[in-house]
Formats: sequence, structure tokens, C-alpha cells
Amino acid sequence: QVQLVESGGGLVQAGGSLRLSCAASGSFSSINAMGWYRQAPGKRRDLVAEVTTGGPTTYAESVKGRFTISRDNAKNTVDLQMNSLKPEDTAVYYCYAVTNYYYWGRGTQVTVSS
Repeated sequence: QVQLVESGGGLVQAGGSLRLSCAASGSFSSINAMGWYRQAPGKRRDLVAEVTTGGPTTYAESVKGRFTISRDNAKNTVDLQMNSLKPEDTAVYYCYAVTNYYYWGRGTQVTVSS
């Protein structure tokens, strides 16, 4: 079992920045990947960014060049630095971790005003 706790959401004006953090705890041998999805009202949940252990980092096209994901394998944390935020980035952001299963955090709201 993996428990994920997110922090760092909030309200920001367009062009501003926010940093999301997620910490994993529980009983697990290893985490293969960690990342972030987001879900806007009335839309599906979409991948924002993912970092795999010893593998590539993946970004959604819409956030490339603006968002940066970073992971601390020793601490089992993953952060998402979001710069040049746009109103269309408004969504609930969910942290996830992959072992043999997917585990999800409860989500944190990010609202970008125009």
C-alpha cells in the first residue's frame, strides 16, 4: 500500500507560478514511476508529467517548457514546478505512484485567473 499526500495548490494569476509537492509513504519495496495527472471540470483526467525510475521523463505537449517535474527517489517525493501558468491549466492535480498498482492522491486544486 502507498499513501500519497499532495500540497501546494492554490489560486494564482495568469503568468504566475506554483509548485506542487507529493510525498509517498507506506509499505512498498519500490516505486517504478511517479507523476501528476490533472482533471478540469467536465473533462477527462490527463497526464501532465511523469518520471520513471531510471527512465525517461514525459510531459504533456501543453506544458512542455513551462512545467518541470522532479523526483527524489530516496525520499519518495515528486514535485511539479509550474511556471507561466495559463487559465487553461486550471484543474485538480492528482499525484500518482506506480508499483505493481497505481496509487492516487486526493488531489489539489490549481486555479489560474485571467
